[in-house]
Amino acid sequence: MFHIILYQPEIPQNTGNIIRLCANTGTQLHLIKPLGFILRDKQLLRAGLDYHEFASVKIHENWQDCLEEIGKCRIFAVTTKGKIRYDSIHYRRNDAFLFGSETKGLPHKIMNDDVIQNCTRVPMVPASRSLNLSNTVSIITYEAWRQTGFQAGV
Repeated sequence: MFHIILYQPEIPQNTGNIIRLCANTGTQLHLIKPLGFILRDKQLLRAGLDYHEFASVKIHENWQDCLEEIGKCRIFAVTTKGKIRYDSIHYRRNDAFLFGSETKGLPHKIMNDDVIQNCTRVPMVPASRSLNLSNTVSIITYEAWRQTGFQAGV
């Protein structure tokens, strides 16, 4: 339905929560190396509970490998530097949402890549730095799913 792309995630609990989210929404998860943890990390497994077997997770060596895997789809970079609010976009099935690492965000080179549809953001009060990664992924995923009629949901 949708693609969630985590660029070099660092915190296993966030990725575990996102695995659980993807399992419950039918969303494909893509992880781009290097990862800040091993996939059998106790905290990752605990955060994902027993949803790992229900989620589709693909590991990519780099950004280019990920692009080859997802093919031609719209890619939205989600960043605090985005100019467009996430709720002003009309999402479609197969859209991809790209998120940077928890401490570094997305590199400028990737945010400015021609394949990026636009850079979007979740609004926050002034002087806030950022939301938790797994919370932001949830906000974006559920808005896109809502806009497409919660297809395949009950």
